[in-house]
Parts: sequence; structure tokens; C-alpha cells
Amino acid sequence: MNTSDVTEEGIRGQKPGRDAVTGAAGVVGEQQRRERDARPSDRHAGDGGFSSYYGRPVLNAIVWEAPAIGGYLFLGGLAGASSALAAGAELTGRPGLARPLRYTALTAISGSTAALIYDLGRPERFLNMLRVFKPTSPMSVGSWILMGYGPLAGISAVTVLTGWFPRIGRLATYGAGGMGALVATYTAPLVCDTAVPAWHEGYRYMPFVFASSAVAAAGGAGLVGSPTEQSGPARRAAVGGALAETAVSTAMEHRMGLSGELYGQGTAGRYMRAAKALTLAGAAGAVLGRRSRVVSALSGAALVAGSACTRLGVFHAGRQSQEDPKYTVVPQRRRRDAREHGEGAQA
Repeated sequence: MNTSDVTEEGIRGQKPGRDAVTGAAGVVGEQQRRERDARPSDRHAGDGGFSSYYGRPVLNAIVWEAPAIGGYLFLGGLAGASSALAAGAELTGRPGLARPLRYTALTAISGSTAALIYDLGRPERFLNMLRVFKPTSPMSVGSWILMGYGPLAGISAVTVLTGWFPRIGRLATYGAGGMGALVATYTAPLVCDTAVPAWHEGYRYMPFVFASSAVAAAGGAGLVGSPTEQSGPARRAAVGGALAETAVSTAMEHRMGLSGELYGQGTAGRYMRAAKALTLAGAAGAVLGRRSRVVSALSGAALVAGSACTRLGVFHAGRQSQEDPKYTVVPQRRRRDAREHGEGAQA
């Protein structure tokens, strides 16, 4: 999403361009912008001694809050993958697995939507994003995905809780499962479609990181809530998602270039290391504790926590890359030099 997306969706009184950093330009409050502008930003790039003009960062500060947006990213992934896994469990006759996952999906998507609305500041800002549908805007597409998925997840959970209209509940479960992949992954292009280096430079890998992390979390939720005799699909999803997440996130960090180092530094590095430790521990417990209800539940909890840490690590890596001009300017200089050398070689 860019700044024009927001202004075209009915949010008035904002100044595009000035706040076009993360795509949240037109939906942040005045108080958030004042706090952002008051932050110290006298950073140096270190490569070539670059310092931003007037001691200001090259990119405006991210005004998203870590708990809210980190929770939004994590809970949306958990909800979507849980619905997909619940649909599979329903089809294969595993009600003991499908039931808790249907509850998990509704709880998670409710929390994700609430976190997004909280960060926007006023509920009507979310409704403004539904005034138009723009296929080129990840936020616009994502808002409509949430609007389509949320009622299906709600019907799926309420019908199994009350026992009313079971056929409608099963259809809603299948519908939510079909949309689950979109819900679990649309937030990856949402963050990558920005100027924030640690997000944008990872656009080739981020959807796979988010998808595998969501699958691991949903598998973990299934291990926590289902009896061991019906938890086979959740166990396989947990282990497969955990291994895929670890492999893809590691590849992303090493192949992103300069921005990739941020995933091992500061707050982002602490979250990413915790994510890998929790995820691998949860996968090991899922394999070794197949016959133990307690070990399975603890392993599932570790997988869910690991997925949350992954999203928070990604969020903080973006914030760290925005604060230091090096991660914006140095890659631009390298791309410029590469183009000049290429043009020189052709000449």
C-alpha cells in the first residue's frame, strides 16, 4: 500500500509524501506523528561516512506499535492456518482436532482485527479502507480478505459450540479453510511493499517465512487442544512448518545482503534467536512426545510462542533498518554503481 491508497479511501486531512514510509501514512494519529518527529535521529551510515540531511533519518519513523502490529501479523497467520488445518481435520473425521482449531481461528482473527483497529486509532479508519477495492494495494486486498474470512470463522466456531446447524458449520469451516492461506500470507506483501529496507529486501522469502511460521503455530495449537489419538495431522504440520520456517528464515537472513544482518542484531536478533530455539524445541517435542499429552501440549505452546517471536523479530528488524540511514543509502549506492558499470561494459 502507498500513501495514495489511504487518501483515496476516504481519510482526509493528511499530507501524502511526508508520512509515506510504511504505508500507514494516512491512518496514523496526530499524537503518533508528534512523538515520531520528536525522536532523536542523528544516525550515521558508517559506509562512506554518510549522515542524513539535517540529522534526520532518510525514512520517516515507523509509527506502528510493536505489540499491536506484531500481534496483528502473528494472530492473522495463526487464524488462517488453523482454519486450513481444521478443514482438513473435518474432512478426515477428526472432530477432536477440528473443534479446538475452529475456536483458535475465531479467537485469533478477532484479536488480529482488534490489534489492527487499535493501531489505526479509530475504528472508522478500518471501515474507510473498505470503501474501495484496489488490487494493487496489499492493505486494501487484506482488508477485504479479513471481511470475507471473519464471518466464516465465526460461524464455524459458533455452530460447533452450540451444536446448531452443523451442516452450515461444516460449510463455513471449509470456506474459512479455503481462505486460510490468504489470511496467513497477505501480511507478508503488506510489509514488503514498503520502503523499509529490512522488509522490502526480503520480499522473495517473507511470504514463505510467514506461511511456514503460521503452519507451525497452527500445528502447535492443534497439539495443545486435541487428544493424542487425533493429533497426527497437527503433529505433521507442526514439524514440517517448523523445519521450513527455520530453513527459509535462515536463508533470507543470509541472502538479503546488508539488511539481513539486522535479523541478528539488537531487539530483532533476540526475537529471532528465541524464535528458532522455541520452534526447533517444539518440533523435537512433537516428534518425541507422540504418546504423551503433556509433552505434546508443551511442544505446541513452544511452537506458538516461536511463531509470535518470528513476527516480532521481523517487525523490529524493520524498525532498526529505518532508523539507520546506512541500510537505505548503501544498497542504493551499490545498485547505482552496478548500473553504471553495466552501462560502461556495454559501451
